[in-house]
Amino acid sequence: MITEITEENYTSNISEGVVLLDFWASWCGPCRMLSPILDKIGEKYEGRVTVCKINTDEQQNLALQENIRSIPTLKFYKDGEVQEVLMGMKSEVELCKVLDKLLGD
Repeated sequence: MITEITEENYTSNISEGVVLLDFWASWCGPCRMLSPILDKIGEKYEGRVTVCKINTDEQQNLALQENIRSIPTLKFYKDGEVQEVLMGMKSEVELCKVLDKLLGD
């Protein structure tokens, strides 16, 4: 399951555990291509990783706060701290490598 992030639930969703946060927009082709990959990752890591999305058009303040310059941008958090940032379209294998490292797998 993927959680939609807003200013109201941002902090509570990234503060604990391993979180993959996708900054995206509906008009972005690579963002749309990444969406089914994130769905798969959400299922594969269910209960171990929280997968979240921020629509940068709807949540412009958060995008500015997080210094997002291009989309898609993927931020990986562990207990509220950014551990890694990837920009652009990424494969499921690339994303899983980062998550496995953060989980200690």
